[in-house]
Order: sequence, then structure tokens, then C-alpha cells
Amino acid sequence: MSTGRAGHVARSTARSAIRPYSETRGVTRGGGPLRTFLRTADGVSIDSVYEPGPVVYDGFDSGLPEAGGAASEGASSGPAVSGRAADLVFVVAHGFTGDADRPHVRRVAGVLARYGSVVTFSFRGHGASGGRSTVGDREVLDLAAAVGWARELGHTRVATVGFSMGGSVVLRHAGLGREAGGAPGAGSDPGAGVDAVVSVSAPARWFYRGTAPMRRLHWLVTRPSGRLVGRYGLRTRIHHRQWDPVPVSPVEAVPRIAPTPLLIVHGDQDGYFPLDHPRMLAAAAGEGGELWVEPGMGHAENAAPEGLLTRIGDWVVARAG
Repeated sequence: MSTGRAGHVARSTARSAIRPYSETRGVTRGGGPLRTFLRTADGVSIDSVYEPGPVVYDGFDSGLPEAGGAASEGASSGPAVSGRAADLVFVVAHGFTGDADRPHVRRVAGVLARYGSVVTFSFRGHGASGGRSTVGDREVLDLAAAVGWARELGHTRVATVGFSMGGSVVLRHAGLGREAGGAPGAGSDPGAGVDAVVSVSAPARWFYRGTAPMRRLHWLVTRPSGRLVGRYGLRTRIHHRQWDPVPVSPVEAVPRIAPTPLLIVHGDQDGYFPLDHPRMLAAAAGEGGELWVEPGMGHAENAAPEGLLTRIGDWVVARAG
């Protein structure tokens, strides 16, 4: 489905095209959060939402005196955040057929917002974004634009958190580094542009058809009748072209991510990708990656419980510099 090489971070239109929408409750121009269309390096408009994190987190003991003059005693530490938490932003990459307004995406954003600011966006071909989905190939440019916007907004620490297709995209984005759109000025580090990477329910390799849900997905993507179902039934516009060339797979990209911290999360009840996928990714990462196999968890955002999302937030805060 690819038509050219992945380029550099696109300049966002955030300064001139802020557009708050009613679909995402609380995202307004006056209240702090912003909604805008970003422009990718290949010219696709990406619907994006920025929600600034709270300055002080629930239960966080800063060690500073309270209004009465004495420091609090016995206060719960709550989320493991530091005084630099305001510098941290999570960029959330949703799964195939999702978008920034889907309830499960908003739920993920709500939990991560306890730890820092959050950028959510709709991949090309999804929601209000332009273009057509390439199912993980050119989507690297969509993520690059979102990461670039987060940097423009002043955040010095950026963590990408992706689910399913989005999980493969965050791996490829970090592994390809500057070639895939790493932040300008980030140097030659292969993980340029991000400070931590979390991939949930991601495939390790392309063209997997070993489960019934993946066979249905391949029908959806490769057949004209399937793409019609995707467009009108799932609100996802899918590109008709096959990949040419075939992009670097997630398992090929993972070894290039180090020394950026990498967390791979997978449910042992995932109906799309069995456990050989996360184990392949972890093996490719070596000592540079960490694998969590979650008992009883299914696939991607819908299956991620709040407790897991909280642990992911803790992990990112502890490792993102």
C-alpha cells in the first residue's frame, strides 16, 4: 500500500487551525485542551486532540508545605510522578477501526491523563482524518506528526502508547527513528523523537492469518466487498493498493529501538495474535525491552482494564527520563 519513503515530521497546523468539536466532551478552546488538524509529511490531515495534564496529581506528595504551613504527613504517593510530570505527554495510537472519539480511546486517555498530558488522534482513513488506511504502513507518518505537535507544545518527554495496529506503528516509529519522522534535533539515536514506547496487543510480523479474526481482517482489507464493509459499517476508509514495497515489520524494527525504554504488553486470551507474537518482539528487543503477559486479557484497548493502564502510566513515569 506504500507509495513512497516515510518522510520527516510534518509541521502541524495547530497555530492556525484549532477546531474544537462537540464530539469529544470537554475539548474546548477556552478550557485548555485543543483540537486541530495536523498535516503529515505526505499531505494527509490528521484529526488530533491535546489534553493538558493536571499540574498537581491526586495523592501526590510534593514535599512542599500546604497552605497551613506544614508539610502533609502520611500522604499517599498516588501515581509515581515527579516534579517534572508537567513535561510528560502520552501520544496514544489507537487500533484499526478506532478513532480519537471512540469510548475506549477516551477511557485510555482519561487514565493516562493522571500522569501527564495526552495527545490522541485518528489515523488516516479513520474518523475525521483524511486519506485512507494503509493498515500500519504510512500511519508512521501520522504518529510522527502527533509527536511533533507534542514537542511544539513544549513537552520535553514524549511516550508513545499504541494498541494493536497502533502498537505496531509505535514500534516502527521508534525503530525507524529520524527516517520515520523522529523529532528534529533529536540526534542520530535510533529511537529519536520519543522517550518511552509502550506497545499493547501488537503483531510481530505481517500477513498473519492464523486466527479467525485475522482471516476476517484480511478479507476486509484485500477484497472490494470487505473495504465497503469497512467504509460504511466500521467508518474506516481502506486503501485499495497493496504494500509496495512491504514495510519493515514490527519485529524487524524492535532491535533498533534501544536504548529507548520499551514495554510490550499482551493478553494471554488475545483472539487475534497468540503469544508467539509478543515473545518474538521481546526476543528481538533483548535486554532493551520488557514483556508483560496479562492473564485473562483479550485484545487491545477494549480489553485493557484500568489497573493495567495505571501500571503503564507508572512504568512510563519511572522510565521516560
